Amino acid sequence: MLNILWPIFIILSISFSIVNGNLEDLNKAITASTESAVTLTLTLIGSTCLWSGIMEIASNTKIVNILSSLLKVIINKFFQNINKNENAEKKIIMNIIANILGLGNAATPLGLEAMKELQKENIEKEKLSDNMMMLIILNTASLQIIPTTVIAIRTALNSENPTKIIFPVWISTICAGVVGIVMTKLLIKVDKN
Repeated sequence: MLNILWPIFIILSISFSIVNGNLEDLNKAITASTESAVTLTLTLIGSTCLWSGIMEIASNTKIVNILSSLLKVIINKFFQNINKNENAEKKIIMNIIANILGLGNAATPLGLEAMKELQKENIEKEKLSDNMMMLIILNTASLQIIPTTVIAIRTALNSENPTKIIFPVWISTICAGVVGIVMTKLLIKVDKN
């Protein structure tokens, strides 16, 4: 759908600019926005590389074991029999940690790896397991303590106070997480009955 909408918007914008004689302003806007896009991309790449590297280092150290023991109780409540699959449990924990740090770009590959591990133990391969659904909900809600990516974007766009969004992010992600988890647990329970 977007591959249809974007070309329509672009064609309409160029046509409107030609009709109103603002083609020079359009060219200036295109140049300025491409420059801004490159700057923003480089900022995000740097931030993503840094935190992805830290997450990779953490996954190969005892930090994961320490965090696993802290998060194990919570994860065992959300995921059924997850303690039987240590690889899936480790990937899920790393995914949750990346989300908590606001590293959506680093969390995505970890989430995909966790999903592959969960798929291995899934009996009905064409249908999502309960654990797979819970992982999707936790990733979508993405509880964030430090919204790193959003702060990096706000910094790149010269925001006066890039960290001002921290409290609203806490409130919105906690609410989304609680509602998502409760609804998923209820729907799983209804589905089993």
